[in-house]
Amino acid sequence: QAQVVESGGRVVQAGDSLRLSCVETGRTSESYAIAWFRQAPGQGREGISCISFSDGTSENADSVEGRFAISSDRAKNTVYLQMNSLKPDDTGVYTCASALGKCSYYCTAYGCDTFRFHSWGQGTQVTVSS
Repeated sequence: QAQVVESGGRVVQAGDSLRLSCVETGRTSESYAIAWFRQAPGQGREGISCISFSDGTSENADSVEGRFAISSDRAKNTVYLQMNSLKPDDTGVYTCASALGKCSYYCTAYGCDTFRFHSWGQGTQVTVSS
């Protein structure tokens, strides 16, 4: 059973950049994807970015396109979420999760299907102050 642990969240100012990390262990397949989700206070969980390990392709939701970028370091079993030009609306708990297959199976420009992902981490809090 794959497990993920997120880190890197903290309080930043609007316009700042921040990089989150997601370390994955225990996977049993080479064909899998890891996605980042965020949940703002009082709102549902939104899948914002995903990377497929089989071919390195990624999907970003329109809400973060051009500001956020996902990448991976396979040697470290780590997925990163680089967040630039942060806004107060980006405040929330950021969590990563994995799914078998590719991001294109589960994600569109509107985001990733929460119910198709598993092995959720505990999340890391990002707070963007104005």
